[in-house]
Amino acid sequence: MPEKQWAGNTFGTTTMHRWLVKVLRHSDPRIWYVFNDIFVVPMCMLLSPGARIAWHYFRRRWHYGWLKAAWMTFYNHVLFAQVVIDKFALYAGKRMHINIVNYDLFQRLASQKAGFVILSAHIGNYEMAGYELVSDKKRFNALVYGQEKATVMEGRQGLFSGNNIRMIPIQSDMSHLFTMEKALAGGEIVSIPGDRVFGSPRTVTINLLGSPADIPVGPFSVAAMRGLDVVALNVMKTSTRGYTAYVTPLSYDKSQPRRVQVRQLADAYAAELERMLHMYPAQWFNYFEFWK
Repeated sequence: MPEKQWAGNTFGTTTMHRWLVKVLRHSDPRIWYVFNDIFVVPMCMLLSPGARIAWHYFRRRWHYGWLKAAWMTFYNHVLFAQVVIDKFALYAGKRMHINIVNYDLFQRLASQKAGFVILSAHIGNYEMAGYELVSDKKRFNALVYGQEKATVMEGRQGLFSGNNIRMIPIQSDMSHLFTMEKALAGGEIVSIPGDRVFGSPRTVTINLLGSPADIPVGPFSVAAMRGLDVVALNVMKTSTRGYTAYVTPLSYDKSQPRRVQVRQLADAYAAELERMLHMYPAQWFNYFEFWK
């Protein structure tokens, strides 16, 4: 299906990104919020298929009327633009306030000998977690798209390098799987997006917002294979300069066969994702037809 083809990298050219970082060093990001709301967002809604897909999301999943779905589609694009600006504002040296729910859980898992798995999703602004949710006891390994723009990778590297975080780019030869396995074997933290299929045909069907959708088996299988603890981590935008990070344990019966464990983890992940979407319905940033 054409709608499922996702470029995987941040919109814009490397030159545009470098210019934005320079400008944000000497200006308030809120100025660029307004600029995007007036000029960029309307253009994107006219030219990008993302607006149609977001409108389907509000109509089919939330059953909004035409006018409310149209307004929420606009608001969704406004929030997504702000999330992107916030990311580049961090690269430019700005700071954001992040409140962490269940931080004690993260610290307890980071203090134990065994590694653990963090499952993320393309809602809110997960990248913010890398700047506040850090551990000096375990290395944090984050699986990232391998063909991201150079400015984004450079910005991440600059901010992550002092936080004991390593990026693991997804590779076509699947070598990233060996890097992840080695990290978990060494008792480290591995962060994996659980809502997008990266080339593997193996999926598990979940029920999300009342309809079936396919998500990759891999993230759940990685945890079940070693009987590791798993948490969902979602970082949601809650104010102009503020975010809230939700650290939620995903329970499963480690004594069950692996296929049962995978099923339990997938269902727990879907339940937490749905809980977040009920709290922040406009922060769904998967711009392809996610549901079957």
